Amino acid sequence: MLVRTFSYQWILIFVLIVIIFYENTRLNYLEDSSKKLRDTLLKVKTETKSDPLPRHQLRMQSNNDNYVVIYNRVPKTGSTSFVGVVYDLCKKNKYHTLHINITNNMHTLTLPNQIQFIRNISQWDSIKPAFYHGHMAFLDFKKFGLDISPLYINLLRKPLDRFISYYYFLRYGDNFRPHLIRRKHGDTKTFDECINAEQADCDPNNMWLQIPFLCGHDPACWEVGNEWALEEAKRNLQQHYLLVGVTEELSDFILTLQNILPRFFKGAHNIFIHNNKSHLRQTTQKIDPLPETIKKIQKTVVWKMENNLYNYALSQFHAVKKRLINASTQDASQRFFYEKIRPK
Repeated sequence: MLVRTFSYQWILIFVLIVIIFYENTRLNYLEDSSKKLRDTLLKVKTETKSDPLPRHQLRMQSNNDNYVVIYNRVPKTGSTSFVGVVYDLCKKNKYHTLHINITNNMHTLTLPNQIQFIRNISQWDSIKPAFYHGHMAFLDFKKFGLDISPLYINLLRKPLDRFISYYYFLRYGDNFRPHLIRRKHGDTKTFDECINAEQADCDPNNMWLQIPFLCGHDPACWEVGNEWALEEAKRNLQQHYLLVGVTEELSDFILTLQNILPRFFKGAHNIFIHNNKSHLRQTTQKIDPLPETIKKIQKTVVWKMENNLYNYALSQFHAVKKRLINASTQDASQRFFYEKIRPK
């Protein structure tokens, strides 16, 4: 009986030891967890003080600063006036503006240079956000395996107006650099006289420029009168360009960009309207063609195709402009939001 009582006492002592050990372990764990929680809260508080914006806003800000815009400007479409606005704004809106200068006035790059160009633009993070501009044909970044492409924009002009402007520009220059001697300086032959004499300078095939600029680097784009090139230019305009405006509505083009891309164009329209520097380049001397000259040009295949692209771009631009500048009450008040997000 004494042995059994003694055994019970040892069992009780053992149970008490186990309970005490368990309680000590639990207290140590709670104290350690509490310390970790305090450290975490202190860290969060410190990070919050150092961040001027909530983290999701910081991510949005970072994405905005990653923008790259390419304006592959077509010659004699008012591009200098537009780029003047871009340069006026770059310091204020905090982005970089870079001119793309291809040697020998070429509009397409060799394949190695295409790869190098895409690598430069994609990896040159210190220059972002960036606005690139130059007389270069469209280049599809996704063709080279990139998931992210730059934002392309452009301006087109009525093809005959652009052609005549370029004809006289080569002879008389413009008010941007009035003392520069142009290639055809001294040739006083009018555009009408050139057409009647069927000279190379005014060959309607020379109008073939806006189509290849939007079509791209494929050799077929630069084959005069190529129907595939026209359709490819339309496809690229629709699928790859953020906005294509027209020279005749340059003010509305800038106002539309101000609405859809304020990161670059905030305040652009006011500068364009009130700053004389924005209206830089006008051909010094230009004579309007005779009606019979216009009719002769408009019978050509190239004019019809170039005009087809221009009208397509004009209709696309008007559709965008209608919902922004001349917006209905429904469009002006449009918002979007997310709901029914699962799992909770």
